[in-house]
Amino acid sequence: MTSDQWGRVDDDGTVYVRTADGERSVGQYAAGSPEEALAFYVKRYDALVAEVELLEQRVKGAKLTPEEATESVRTVRAQVTGANAVGDLAALEQRLTDLGPVIDTQREARKVERAQRTAEAKEAKEKLVAEAEAVAEGTDWRNGANRLRDLLEQWKALPRIDRASDDALWRRFSTARTAYTRHRKVHFAEQNEKRDAARVVKERLVKEAEKLADSTEWGPTAGAYRELMRQWKAAGPAPKDVDDALWKRFRGAQDQFFGARDAANAALDAEFAGNAEVKEKLLVEAEALVPVTDLESAKRAFRDIADRWDAAGKVPRDRMKELEGRIRAVEQAIRKVEDEQWQRSDPEKSRRADDMVSKLEAAIAKVEADLEKARAAGNDKQVKELEENLESRRSFLDMARRASADFSG
Repeated sequence: MTSDQWGRVDDDGTVYVRTADGERSVGQYAAGSPEEALAFYVKRYDALVAEVELLEQRVKGAKLTPEEATESVRTVRAQVTGANAVGDLAALEQRLTDLGPVIDTQREARKVERAQRTAEAKEAKEKLVAEAEAVAEGTDWRNGANRLRDLLEQWKALPRIDRASDDALWRRFSTARTAYTRHRKVHFAEQNEKRDAARVVKERLVKEAEKLADSTEWGPTAGAYRELMRQWKAAGPAPKDVDDALWKRFRGAQDQFFGARDAANAALDAEFAGNAEVKEKLLVEAEALVPVTDLESAKRAFRDIADRWDAAGKVPRDRMKELEGRIRAVEQAIRKVEDEQWQRSDPEKSRRADDMVSKLEAAIAKVEADLEKARAAGNDKQVKELEENLESRRSFLDMARRASADFSG
C-alpha cells in the first residue's frame, strides 16, 4: 500500500483522501500503479486550488460585485466540498470562507458609495429642477427652450434615486417644461397677432407715403412724413420679410420726396446766391454808417438801404441768420443813437416816432395789398418774397410803435 500526506491507495486501487473526519473514498484507479492513481487525484486537487486562487484574485481586485462574488464562492465551495480529489480540501474551504469578510467589506463600501452617488444625484436633480422652474418663470423665449433641452439631457445622464424622490422631482421638472412651453406658445401667438396688426397699419402708411412722394408742398408734406414715421414706429414690427419689403417702399417714397425737395432747395439757393451778394454789398454801406455821427443822414441812408435790402429778395438758407444779424446790428445802433436824442427832446422824438409809424403802416398796407394780389394770382414765389418783406417791416413797425408809446406817455 502506497500513502501520501493527504491520501492513499488501497491494494484494490481504491483511492482515499484524509480529512478531519477521517478517510473518504474518492474513487478507484486500476489502470496504473498506485503512484499514478494518487497523482491523478492530486491533479484534480491542484485544479481546485487554481480555481480558488483565481476567485480570490477577482474578489480582492473587486472585479465582481458583492452579489456576483457571493454566488461565485458558493459555486466553487460546492466543487470543493466532497470533491473527488486528494489534497488539503479543508484549507481550500477555509480560503473560501475567508473571502466572506472581504465581500462584506466591499458590500458596505459599495453601499456607502451608492448612497453618496444617490445623494449627489438627488442634489444635482434638485438643482436641475430649480433652474427649470426659474426658466419657466422667465420670459427668455429665444434661449429658454434650448436651455430646457440641455437640462433634460443632463437629467437623463443622472442615475435614478429612490422612487418617491425621483418621481416627485420629475413631476416638478416636467411641470416647469410644460408651463414654459405653454407660455412660450401664448407669447408667440400674441406676437403673431401684433405683427399681423402692424402689417395692416404699415401697408396703409406705405400707401399714404407713396401718394405724397410727388408733392411739391415742401413744408406741409415734410410734416406729414414726420407724422407717418411716428405712426410707423408706434405700429411695431410686422413679420420680418413683410416688414423689410414695406420699409423699402416707405423709405423709397420718403427718399423720392426729400430728394426732390433738396434739389429744389439747392436750385433756390443757387438762384438766391446772387441776392446774398447784393446784400453783402448793402451791408458794407450799412455798416459804414456806424458809429453814427449824423442821425438824420444815417436814418435816410438806412431807409434807402432797407428798401434795397427788401428788394434784393431771399438768400440761401445757410446765409439768412448771418446776414439778417448784421443788418439788425446796424439798425439797433442807429436806434440807440435816436433813442438818446429822443431822451433829450421828447416832442421831437414823439413826432418822429409817429411819423415813422405812419410811414411803416402805409408801406405795410401796400405790401399787404400786393401780397393779396400775388396769392390770388397763384404766384408762390412772389408770395414768399412779400411775406418775408412784410415780416421785416412789421418788426420795424413794432419797434416804432413802442418808441411812440414811450414818448407819448
